[in-house]
Amino acid sequence: MPTLVNQEAHGDEAGALLGFLDAQRGAVRRTLHGLSDEQALLKPSASELSLFGVLKHVAEVEVGWVEDAKQVTRSIPRDHSTWHLSFEPEEGQATVKEVLAFWDEAAAETEKFIRSLPDLNGTFPLPPAPWFPEGSVRSMRFLLLTLIQEFARHAGHADVIRETLDGKTAFELIDAVAAGR
Repeated sequence: MPTLVNQEAHGDEAGALLGFLDAQRGAVRRTLHGLSDEQALLKPSASELSLFGVLKHVAEVEVGWVEDAKQVTRSIPRDHSTWHLSFEPEEGQATVKEVLAFWDEAAAETEKFIRSLPDLNGTFPLPPAPWFPEGSVRSMRFLLLTLIQEFARHAGHADVIRETLDGKTAFELIDAVAAGR
């Protein structure tokens, strides 16, 4: 569900992309509005996704991509045997509030990192993975566009899960958050 993204300052490409990224974060966050931790863990559809799982996954994805761009070791290593854990509660991240706080830190770090760059043309190598072509490099612009795409995809999943849980739609949740309910 689209919402109006704040207009960027003329010529501020990074600001524009960060604005769209933040709008997609908001779309995921809103699906958790007013739910208990127990409700956020429910898996009401044919998939194995819960709202908690979507939230945790997008937070981890953001951290991982930014660490890749910084060319530092990932703080949360995932491989085929542990990938499923990015969708499940683990020790130290048992509540929605805790994962939202973790994501807030990740978002702040993303903004700080992107704003520290002279432009979005700089590149970084993609880490070795079966889904990346060997020797691939990507730009910082690609990093932001990838995060926007990832969050938008999962925001759609989250909308369906939330509507399945209690019938609340994105429009209703936008209104509820705006009204502070």
